Amino acid sequence: MSDAIDTPAESGLPPAATPLTRAALEIDEYVGKLGWDLPARLFALVDSAELRRTDPKLAKQLGLSAEQDGALTPVEQDELPAGMALDEFLGTIAWPDMVAGCALVVERLMLPPGAEKSRPSKASEAQLADWVANHQDRQEVRITAAVLRDGKRETALRLREKDIPREVLTGPDLVPGLTKALLATFA
Repeated sequence: MSDAIDTPAESGLPPAATPLTRAALEIDEYVGKLGWDLPARLFALVDSAELRRTDPKLAKQLGLSAEQDGALTPVEQDELPAGMALDEFLGTIAWPDMVAGCALVVERLMLPPGAEKSRPSKASEAQLADWVANHQDRQEVRITAAVLRDGKRETALRLREKDIPREVLTGPDLVPGLTKALLATFA
C-alpha cells in the first residue's frame, strides 16, 4: 500500500449517497489532478474506522479521525506491471481480509450508442481497436470502477472533453464488465 487520498470535505466534492460512491469520486478527483494519458491505477478500499483501530500510526499519518468512521479510505497500490494485460493482472490479485473493496482507474475510448451498427464484421482485435481509435464520434474517458467484497459496485466516468468534477457520471452499472472483473479479485 502506498498513498491515501483526500476526503470529500478536503477536495470540495459534493456529498455522495454512499461511502463507495464517495470513494469512487475521491479517487476520480485525485487522479484527475494528475492529468490524462496515464497508466491504470489500482486502489485498496479500507474501512476508515477499522484502519484507525488496527493501525493507529498509519491512520494518524493519513489524518483519519472519528469523523471518517463509516467512510472508505482509498490506498493506492504499486504500479501495475508494464506489458501485462489488465484481465490477466486482475486474475493475480489476492486481497488481505482488511481490504473492504478495491477500485481501478483506466482510460479508454468509448463510442456512442448505435456506433456498433457500423462496426466492421469479422475484424480482428487489432482492426477493431484501430476502428474505435479512428471513429469520428469516439470519446476519451477515465473510468473509476469501485467494488466492495459484498458485491456493491460503483463507477465514476469522466469525459475528457468535460474534464470537471461536476460533470462526472456515476452509477453502479456504467461499466459492468470491469466491476465484475474487480469483484472476481475477492473470490
